[in-house]
Amino acid sequence: MSENDVPLPTTLPGSVPLDASLSERDLAILDFENLWSQHAGQKEEAIRETFQLSPTRYYQLLGAVIDNPAALRHDPMLVKRLHRLRDARQATRRARARGASQN
Repeated sequence: MSENDVPLPTTLPGSVPLDASLSERDLAILDFENLWSQHAGQKEEAIRETFQLSPTRYYQLLGAVIDNPAALRHDPMLVKRLHRLRDARQATRRARARGASQN
């Protein structure tokens, strides 16, 4: 390596390694999210049946999966959509909390 060659980081600060691969469960969660919008019905029930997880735990795992750079490489449109939805929900919660604290 010459002095002009700068090694690229393998991780981003506060995140998972850039070369982290997705587990089968991670891929199943992404596939579920991708297909869910095409089906009517109770999502929470489907989560329990498909993953044997509570919806709360599922959404915790989903949050971790979409923060994994490998997920973005796997399905950029889905992951970006899920980030936008999460950001919107967080903004709504913050606005609600601000409104409650002003009363």
